[in-house]
Amino acid sequence: MKVIGITMGDAAGISPEITLKAFENEEMKHTPLVIFGCYETFVHQNQTMQITNRPIVKINHISDADFTTDTIHIIDIPLDSPKTLEIGKVQAQAGTGAYRCIEKATEFALRGEITAIATAPLNKEALHLGGYHYAGHTELLAELTGTKDFAMVLYTDRLRVIHATTHISLRKMLDTLNPKRQETVVQIAEKFLASIDEKGAPIAIAGINPHAGESGLFGTEEIDVINPTVNKLKALGSNVHGAIPPDTVFLQAYEGKYAMVVAQYHDQGHIPLKLMGFHDGVNITAGLPFIRTSADHGTAFDIAGKNIAKCDSILESIKLAVKLAG
Repeated sequence: MKVIGITMGDAAGISPEITLKAFENEEMKHTPLVIFGCYETFVHQNQTMQITNRPIVKINHISDADFTTDTIHIIDIPLDSPKTLEIGKVQAQAGTGAYRCIEKATEFALRGEITAIATAPLNKEALHLGGYHYAGHTELLAELTGTKDFAMVLYTDRLRVIHATTHISLRKMLDTLNPKRQETVVQIAEKFLASIDEKGAPIAIAGINPHAGESGLFGTEEIDVINPTVNKLKALGSNVHGAIPPDTVFLQAYEGKYAMVVAQYHDQGHIPLKLMGFHDGVNITAGLPFIRTSADHGTAFDIAGKNIAKCDSILESIKLAVKLAG
């Protein structure tokens, strides 16, 4: 049986709420799902917002779960002080709790007890307050698994974007731009597309400068780094194209010309995808030894605890994890 683990994320944000709402979807009724989170927090928030009538039960092992019932199963990872948790506020114990949930779920995944992890949103400031100085899930999971070659993928049915860089400054991105990373990201993209039955589908590499440099008039990064990499990969048999002007490549991919776009930096990829699929976009860490998907939004402290958060993105991330798990 292929079991999907769902990590709690930041307990002070909307993560517990949207996770419980996702369980109300008909497709999730008998899907093998296990939450890694604070049992007391989930029970309290459910009682407060009256999200689900399904029983919420603590388990110690995956073998304890009965997926033929409507039960919501939780591997209990308590917060330091659940009763003092302040909804809608950045706090250290929420960051610590989010880390512990990811750490435990990763242990289960590496042992093969769960096939995939769907992560609910965490808050980076809270994570840092808890003593865990990571830029986000992607970097945290890479370190926990010892993965060196990985990349962030943003996924919707009509647009897929893989990032050459993510949580670094724009200036640092330009200073560290190199052919090896471009090759690695394309190779990760090819493996990902093969995993969803799109082996050999066309991949576009976005340029960095306006009009992809306009033959060097507006910058030479395309001439110096991207174009030679594309030519090398094409000679090796890759179906890769570029550098393509970034102001048109995402629309071309959305309309079906390309199966995936390599974005050079965080906002270059995030802005078009969130514009076209904010509520149903899924974040994937490609290159890990197991499947990891995530809701593609934040903790939304401003609406936490009000029972108005939409669960579309976390629900889609769980569905995609199930699909990729086969």
